[in-house]
Amino acid sequence: MEDDSEQEQSCWAYLPDVCLSNMFWWLDDRDRSRAALVCKKWNQAMYSGSLWRTRTITFSGRPSRSNTSEFESALWYVKRFGKYLEHLEIKFLNPYNAVLTRKFQVTMRGLLSRLGKCNSRLVSLTIQHLELDRLVWKNGIRTQFIKNISTFLKRMSKHLDYLNLKGARVMLEEGCEILSSLSYLKNKSFASEINIEDFFSHHLSIYSSPLFHQTMSTFRNLVILTLNYNCISDELLDILCEHNAHSLWTINIKCHIHDPHGQVVWGMSWANLAKRAPKLKVNFFFERVMKHNSLARILLAEIPLRSISLRSCYFSDPDWSMRPTLTNLLPPYKHSLQKLTLEFNNDHELLDEELLQLVLLCERLFFLKVWAFLSVAFVERLLQYRAEGKCVLCTMKVRIYTTRHETSEEDRLLRDIYKKFRNLIDSELNYFVIAYPMV
Repeated sequence: MEDDSEQEQSCWAYLPDVCLSNMFWWLDDRDRSRAALVCKKWNQAMYSGSLWRTRTITFSGRPSRSNTSEFESALWYVKRFGKYLEHLEIKFLNPYNAVLTRKFQVTMRGLLSRLGKCNSRLVSLTIQHLELDRLVWKNGIRTQFIKNISTFLKRMSKHLDYLNLKGARVMLEEGCEILSSLSYLKNKSFASEINIEDFFSHHLSIYSSPLFHQTMSTFRNLVILTLNYNCISDELLDILCEHNAHSLWTINIKCHIHDPHGQVVWGMSWANLAKRAPKLKVNFFFERVMKHNSLARILLAEIPLRSISLRSCYFSDPDWSMRPTLTNLLPPYKHSLQKLTLEFNNDHELLDEELLQLVLLCERLFFLKVWAFLSVAFVERLLQYRAEGKCVLCTMKVRIYTTRHETSEEDRLLRDIYKKFRNLIDSELNYFVIAYPMV
C-alpha cells in the first residue's frame, strides 16, 4: 500500500511542465492559488511567467459588495505577478458616482505605481471608455488620475508599443500631456499603434491646435493610427508624411455628427502621404454624417480608401439622399475599396440598382454589409453576380427593411434564394440575410 501511494504521487509529481502550464492556464486566480498548494512543483508552475503575460482587470462602476474584492484582487495581482505582465487591459464599467471614481483613481494610483517599479516588459496598455468628461469625475479626481496615467507612461515609454485610450474624453491640454508622456525620455516615441478615437471631448476642433501637431510630431514609428476626423488637418498629414511614412500602414478615422468636421483638407496632402507611404490604407467610419455635401468635403479621391462605414444610427432625415454618395463619391475608390458597410433607414428612395452597380465596379470589394430598404431581388442578383464571377464578395450581410409588420413573404423568397445558391453560400460565403420590419 505504501509503495502504491508513492507511485501514485510520483505520477503527479512528474507531470510534464507543458501539461501543468496548460492546466493552470484555464484556471481563474482563486483556483490557481488552490492548485499551487498541491505540491512544490505545482507551486512553481503557478509562477510561470507565461501564465501572467496578459491580463484584463475589470472594475464594476456600481456599488456592490464585490467592489472591494475587485480592487483588492487587482492590487494583489500586480504585487505578485506584475513583473511578468506584457499586455494589460483595464475596464471601469459605467461609474455610478464620484465615490466609486475616487476609489478607482486611488486603486489605479497604487496599481500603476507598483507596476511602474517592478515591470520592464509591458508593451500594450488598454483603458477604454473612461468618459472623463462625465460629472461623476470630479475635477480633483480627474486631474489626479490623468497625472497618474502620465507618470506611468513616462516610466513605460521605453518599451510600450501599443496604447489604446479610446473614449477617454479629455480636454486638449490633458490629452496632449498624456500622449507626450510616451516621448518623455528622448522627445521621440517609437510606439507603433495608438488608438485615440473619442480621446478628446466631442466639441473640440483639435485639427487647429499647434499643441496637438507638436505632440504628434514626436511619434516616429506609427504603423496603425486610430483617431477622429476632428484631428485631421493638412498639418497632421504633413507630420505623418515626414516622420512615419516609412512605417505607416493603417489610419482609422471616425467622423461623428457631434464632432467638428468643417475643416478644409486638401487632396494634395493626402496624395503626398499616399505617395510617401505606399502601404497606407485608410478606413472611415461615419456616424450620422450622411449628407452628400458633408461627405464630399471629406471623401477626397486622393485618399487610399480601403473601408468605409456609413451609419445613420436609426435617425431618419427626409432631406438627405444616399444616391449621390453611391454614384459619385464611392466610385473613385473602385480600385482600393475592400469593405463597405451601409446602415440607413430612408425609405423614400430605392437603391438596388445603384448598390449593385457599385459592387460590380469595385474590383476588390470582398465584404458587404447593408441594412436598408431593399428588395429581395437585390440579394438574388447579388448572388448571381458572385456565381458568375463578376464580383469577389466573400461576406454578405444584408438586413432588408420593410414597412410591414409581417415578413413571411420575404422570408419565403429568401429561403428559395438560399436553396438556389446553397452550394455557393455553404462553400464560399459568409452569408447572413434577413427581412426586418422597420415600423
